[in-house]
Amino acid sequence: MSAPAIDQSTVVQERRLVTALPGPRSVELMARKQAAVAAGVGTTMPVFAARAAGGIVVDVDGNHLIDLGSGIAVTTVGNSAPRVVAAVQQQVADFTHTCFMITPYESYVAVAEALNRLTPGDHEKRTALFNSGAEAVENAVKIARTATGRPAVAVFDHAYHGRTNLTMAMTAKVMPYKHRFGPFASEVYRAPLSYPFRDGLDGATAAARALDLLEKQVGADNLAALVIEPIQGEGGFIEPAPGFLPALAAWCRTNGVVFVADEVQTGFARTGDLFACDREGVVPDLVVSAKGIAGGLPLSAVTGRAELMDAAHAGGLGGTYGGNPLACAAALAAIETIEADGLVQRARDVEHLLLTRLRALQESDPRIGDVRGRGAMIAVELVRAGGTDPDPDLARRVAAAAHAEGVIVLTCGTYGNVLRFLPPLAISDALLDEAFDVVERAFAASPPTAG
Repeated sequence: MSAPAIDQSTVVQERRLVTALPGPRSVELMARKQAAVAAGVGTTMPVFAARAAGGIVVDVDGNHLIDLGSGIAVTTVGNSAPRVVAAVQQQVADFTHTCFMITPYESYVAVAEALNRLTPGDHEKRTALFNSGAEAVENAVKIARTATGRPAVAVFDHAYHGRTNLTMAMTAKVMPYKHRFGPFASEVYRAPLSYPFRDGLDGATAAARALDLLEKQVGADNLAALVIEPIQGEGGFIEPAPGFLPALAAWCRTNGVVFVADEVQTGFARTGDLFACDREGVVPDLVVSAKGIAGGLPLSAVTGRAELMDAAHAGGLGGTYGGNPLACAAALAAIETIEADGLVQRARDVEHLLLTRLRALQESDPRIGDVRGRGAMIAVELVRAGGTDPDPDLARRVAAAAHAEGVIVLTCGTYGNVLRFLPPLAISDALLDEAFDVVERAFAASPPTAG
C-alpha cells in the first residue's frame, strides 16, 4: 500500500539542504533558546522547525529534512494531516475549552466510545482522558490501587513510563530521567524483562523468571498492577520473546493483579497492529494510550474493564485540561485517518521496507548486533564488532552524520546504543529509501574506533 496523499502545495516531499545544518536562522534561535529556556530542556536537532507535512520537516532556513522521528511517535498519521487540521480548525472556532468536568461536550464521549471499541477485548469498557502519557500511566495505577485495595506496582528492566514522581520511579534509566530528582514514590518493584538479543531466553522461560522474582520479593497478594510496554520505547525498542506477554497476562488473571499495557508509544497503528498487544491476542485489563492518539495535540487515555474503571469515586479522576475539545477533535480525525487510509497495513509495508534495508546493512556491518521491531517502530542495536558490548559512541556518530545530511534520526536504549526509526505513516517509500541511503552512508563514514 502506498502512503496516503499529502497536500504537496503545503510542503514539497523531498530532502533539500540549502544551508549547512544548522543554518543561520536556527543558530540565532538556538542562542535565544539558551538564554530563555531552562538548560534541562535539551534538543536532539540543532535546527528549528517552521513547517511540516507528510514525511518532511522544513526548518526556519528552508532546509527540508526527512522525518524518521515523528516527534517521538506522535505524528503517526503525518504532521498536519488534512483531516486533523480541518477538525481542529472547526473546533477552535466553536469553543476552545469549557472543562469536561464543568460543562461536558460530545467529542470527549465520542473519543471514549472509539477507544472502547478499538482497544483489545470485547468486554464492557470505560475510558478517562488526560493530557500526557505519564499522567495516564499514573492514573492507571490509581485505578488499579483503588480497584484492588493493594499498594504495590510491578514494572520491568529498561522500562520508560514518564517523568512525574511516580512514573520516574517506574522508569528504569537513571540518566537523564531520574538523576538527582528523588526521592521517588514507594511500592514500585522491578522485574527482569524478556530481552532476546541479550538473554537468549524463550518467552515462557523469561516470564517464569520474572514472575518467580515478583512472587518471592513482593507477593501477588500485595500487587495492584503489573505495568509493561508491549514493545519498549525509550528502553531500546525491545520486543519480548513470543509468549512472554501472554504468560504475564495469565498470571495476573489468576492472581487478581491488574495487567496494564502501556501502549503510549506502540498504539494507534504504529507497530502494524492497531495496538501492539493485538499481535499475540493479549487482552489487558487497562490500556494506556497517548502520542499517536491525536495527530500532534496533547491527549492521553486510560481504557479498561468497566468494573475497574468505575472503581474510583466521582471526582477522583480528571483534570482541568484532560480531554480538551481541540485534542478530542484531533483524535477523532486521527482515528478516522487510520481507518480510512489503511494505516495499519501501511505500517506493515513500512516494516518490510525498513527491515529489508537494515538486515542487508547488518550483513555487511558486524557492529549492527540486532535489528528488531515491528511496523514503523524499528531499531538497530549497535555493538563493538565481534561481541555484544554496547557501542553508544557509534550510535551518536551515526545519528549526527544523518542529521548533517538532513535526516532526523533518534537514539535510545539503556546503554544509549540503539538507533530507532519512527517514520510517520504518511511518508513515501521514496523518502524512506533516500533516508536509509543516508543512514548507510553514515555508517560508512563512522569506522570502528580503536580499542
